[in-house]
This record gives sequence, C-alpha cells and structure tokens, in this order.
Amino acid sequence: MSKNLLIQNINNHVNLSDDEAELLMSLMESKIIKARKLFLREGDISTHFAFVTNGCMRSYSVDNNGFEHVLSFAPPGWWIGDLYSLISKKGGILNIEAIEDTKLLLLSKENQNLLFEKIPKFERFFRILAENSLVAYHERTIDNLSHSAAERYERFCHIYPQLIKSLPQKHIAAYIGVTPEFFSKMRSHFLKAKKK
Repeated sequence: MSKNLLIQNINNHVNLSDDEAELLMSLMESKIIKARKLFLREGDISTHFAFVTNGCMRSYSVDNNGFEHVLSFAPPGWWIGDLYSLISKKGGILNIEAIEDTKLLLLSKENQNLLFEKIPKFERFFRILAENSLVAYHERTIDNLSHSAAERYERFCHIYPQLIKSLPQKHIAAYIGVTPEFFSKMRSHFLKAKKK
C-alpha cells in the first residue's frame, strides 16, 4: 500500500517503469513517528524529504510570544519537509510534528541526488514539487495578508477536505491564524450559513 501510494503520487507527474520504481523503493527508508512527536525541530538541519503513507503531519513555527503558526498539513499522499534547510544545509525554520501515529517513507538528500543521476526524470518531478511548494507558500502569504479568517477557513476546506473533521480544532485555528475560541464561534456561524 505504501509503495503504491508513493508510485501513484510520482506517476501523477512523471511515468516510472517497474525498474525505476524498484530503484526508488530501494532508496527509501520507512519510519513511524508517534503522535505529538517531532520529525524535525526548528534549528535542526533537515536531511530527508518525507512522504506520508498513513497518519498526518503538520509543519509549524512558534513566535516570540509562544504562539504556534501552522504552515501546512500533510495527510497520506503528501510530501513534507523543510525545503529551506534541505537546500541551504542550515538549521531549519520549522517544526514538523505527527498529529497522530504516522508512517513515512524518507528519501535522503544523497539518495535524491543519486536518483537524479540514474533517472533524470526525477529532477523534473522534484522541480514540480518545489514549484508547487513555492506557489502554496505564496498563496498562504497572500491569504494571511489580505483575506478574512472566514475566507482563510474556506481555503483550508478546499485544500484539505479530508482533514476538516479529523484535525483538532486548535490546529486548524493555528493554520488560519486565530485563537481556538474565535475559530469555534466562526465555525459554528460557517456551518449554520451552509445549512441555509
């Protein structure tokens, strides 16, 4: 199942032969992260890309007042990592945590480079991932600067429809940039409006 999900994700952008898929899987490492445990801590140097096969991860930062700001979630079929740290080889700016027990397939930066040498189409695949990540980051910045909390929640529902009912409300609140109390009131108004 894990292999199929990963290959399906990659085949959405580039087509892998059976031999290419086999080489990829030989370079991946499996890891289980328990709920509320960190995969990456702010300040650590990131060495791996992570693909979620089961469970859910979140990336977040903590401001000077101790408030968490969720940048993204990664349900099954999504990649997650600190691209800044992976590329710059400097300490990361994000914490990446398992929201629930989560199974990951990890690809080290070294093995990624090996894939680039052996199967050049992987350069295209990871370029597409990087471009998509840049677009998502840009959209998040614009959302936070120019949209209301209700509009940011609608966008969250569009991006992560499978997580609306399963995520703790405090994580969704941190994603859209409001307190859990404000989010609870806003969500009840949102649900009432949808029923009309």
